[in-house]
Amino acid sequence: MKKNSILSLIFITFLSICYGQQDQQKVLTKDDYEHAVKFLGFNTFPLVYSSYVRPNWMENGKFWYRNSTAEGNLFVLVDPKQKSKQTAEKLEELIGADTSANNRQQISRTEVASPDGSKVAFIRDWNLWIRDTKTNEETRLTTNGIENYGYATDNAGWRKSDKPILLWSPDSKKIATYRQDQRHVSDMYLVETTVGEPKLQQWKYPIPQDDEIIKIERLIIDTESGEIIPLQIPADPRRGTSCDDISCSGSFDDNQWTPNSEKLAFVSSSRDHKIARMRIADAKTGEVREIFTEEVPTQYESGQGSINWRYLPDSNEVIWYSERDNWGHLYLYDAKSGELKNQITKGDFVVTRLLKVDEEKRRLYFMANGREKGRDPYFSHFYSINFSGKNLELLTPEDGNHSVNISPEGDYFVDNYSQPDVPNISVLRNMNGKKIMELEQQDISALKAEGWQPPKPITVKSANGRWDLYGLMFTPTTLDESKKYPVVNYIYPGPQGGGVGSRSFSASRRDHQALAELGFVVVVIDGTCNPGRSKAFHDACYGNMADNTLEDQIAGLKQLAEKYPYLDLERVGIWGHSGGGFATAAAMFRYPEFYKVGISESGNHDNRNYEDDWGEHYIGLLQENEEGSNYEIQANQNYAENLQGDLLIAHGGLDDNVPPYNTYLLIDALIDANKDFDLIIFPNARHGYGEDNSYMMRRRWDYFVKNLMGAVPPEGFEIKRDE
Repeated sequence: MKKNSILSLIFITFLSICYGQQDQQKVLTKDDYEHAVKFLGFNTFPLVYSSYVRPNWMENGKFWYRNSTAEGNLFVLVDPKQKSKQTAEKLEELIGADTSANNRQQISRTEVASPDGSKVAFIRDWNLWIRDTKTNEETRLTTNGIENYGYATDNAGWRKSDKPILLWSPDSKKIATYRQDQRHVSDMYLVETTVGEPKLQQWKYPIPQDDEIIKIERLIIDTESGEIIPLQIPADPRRGTSCDDISCSGSFDDNQWTPNSEKLAFVSSSRDHKIARMRIADAKTGEVREIFTEEVPTQYESGQGSINWRYLPDSNEVIWYSERDNWGHLYLYDAKSGELKNQITKGDFVVTRLLKVDEEKRRLYFMANGREKGRDPYFSHFYSINFSGKNLELLTPEDGNHSVNISPEGDYFVDNYSQPDVPNISVLRNMNGKKIMELEQQDISALKAEGWQPPKPITVKSANGRWDLYGLMFTPTTLDESKKYPVVNYIYPGPQGGGVGSRSFSASRRDHQALAELGFVVVVIDGTCNPGRSKAFHDACYGNMADNTLEDQIAGLKQLAEKYPYLDLERVGIWGHSGGGFATAAAMFRYPEFYKVGISESGNHDNRNYEDDWGEHYIGLLQENEEGSNYEIQANQNYAENLQGDLLIAHGGLDDNVPPYNTYLLIDALIDANKDFDLIIFPNARHGYGEDNSYMMRRRWDYFVKNLMGAVPPEGFEIKRDE
């Protein structure tokens, strides 16, 4: 055979092999992506009927709620005393015309109404004003407010608004608030992308490197006399016991008026959240009496989801929340002496929310996690107990995550309970827990008819073998257990919350099932350092945010792969948003042999560039040493040179929560290290991307399909809501 003929034959053979390999590469079609879209929330939630009952209590003791059915919405009126239900297509058919609607005054989102509705408070030019709701007459309460040193201003860094932060007294005559000094803290700058001149956004944004943080000078204003009564204490850091600052709920947290409006009870927290001081102020003189102080080595918190301390002036007592015995519990103090009278709740469980205090019967009603053995410790149940700590009663016995709504009179409560894979049931109970009547059972028959399946609850051991960890696993509805599937680890490490989120039933959780439908197994594990468990569990990574629960995630995935061999641990990807974006980049840099593909969205990669109150809550104050600082050693950009796999980074250019400079630091380090990476910037998007979110989702699917699955996605697919 001639030489040219041999070469031609070799070339043809080579092309045949190449084309053959190309033919074998998996190709995902538009139909595959359309199928995945069916599992997104905007398609699944409308297929769920008779969902959660949200009662609207009436003065006559009855309540009504709206119930969705396959035929349309119905209104339901319940009479607890008669144990009866009535339904109608229109609410007016059940309760009549609401004649009070014509008498309601218009109150804007930047105003706070007094309890009797006669006045509203608002901010103008850094000063506090009130408006008479009948006459619209305005009265200026303060006169010396100046820029960044104003009254009742709401700015804690990324959380900010024009609404005043204050607490009206029960008699609608006084206001508890503060003058906020933020003149000395750092500024944050963002620039809108426009045609022509860009528009600058600038505001105060304290960071851990600031010597001083935002301070509040507490005061009381008598709205009738105009007198301003400063509380006789030094200015407090703008900190709270429920989350990072004093306005998590949108009002003046950690403050409580006495019913006669003569005293104000409040808690002052230290900058590092380690010291909480229980105090009572005289509303006339501003004199402050300190009742007691609690100091902890990590951070003091007063519960999960609500502030759980109460001042009881009639008995001169304080109900206090503490994790001093390694579990979140309630304690009873003498408000006069500051001495502990007794511990109210005890045991290996966590009180999360104190919902009702019956002073006459000296009984408490509260939510708690983890007491019922053999159940998911994140399931919440409702209990009651005497002030003495005796006669603890479980009021919601069913296995599931319970959410309760108590009637204003305190005679009944509506109980919604479910599990991540078990639909909701709504019942009406009396305050002894006795079931009065069943209200609704969630109907998911239409959802199941579309091929939907619930996630699989999972349990694994923590990396150190000390704790059980809980999570969810999402598999394709066409799962073939004889095959191997690439694994996507969704992560949100907290430490103020986990990746799973609510333990109640949900038709969709983010795009986890949708992504699974493309041929992945999606795993979410709540690792150590997350709340809702013991103090030791929550503090497992205190001071080291870079832990990110990553060793727990890896250990958990390895355990799951032993139980479910269809998990391919040679192809593991990871993604997360915000704290999860930080964790994703950390995973790619610190565990490159395990995580092959990562998508890091809006990550706070260096907490020196993030607002002070969050980092200082879980890391502590910034401390310099010979090797740098305790914050510097956790910053992701310092490990960028370790990148081996495929990394997609995304951020919003107008992110006022986690400013984009966090990502820019990381990008700069990757460039310096000569590393390849992918980047998406949404120029005018905030933290959650807004209208750009669907685009980001599709790009996320494409990235995992290409780089983790090794397949070809459909070109230019667009995720659209059905019109």
